[in-house]
Amino acid sequence: MKAIWNNTVIAESDNTVVIERNHYFPHESIKKEYFKPSETHTVCPWKGTASYYTISIDGKENTDAAWYYPEVSELAKGIKNKVAFWKGVEIVD
Repeated sequence: MKAIWNNTVIAESDNTVVIERNHYFPHESIKKEYFKPSETHTVCPWKGTASYYTISIDGKENTDAAWYYPEVSELAKGIKNKVAFWKGVEIVD
C-alpha cells in the first residue's frame, strides 16, 4: 500500500492494518522528512488519544493529515504507533 499526497509517496508498506476503513502504516514506513509533529490531540473512546502530524511537501502543508496512537487501549493494540491518513491523502494498492 502507498499513501500519496501532493504527487509524492509519503508512506509505503505491505504491512498495513485496516481499522474503520483506514489503513494504518507502520511508523517506520513513513517518509519522515515530510512529517512535522502537531500539537493536536483527539480522543477515541475505544482506541485512546491520537497524536497528529502535518504533512509538508514543496512548500504546501496539509495540517493534521496523519494521526497515530502512541498509547492504545487493549482493543486497539494492533495499531499502536501506526500512522493513518485523511484530508486528501490517497491510499493506493
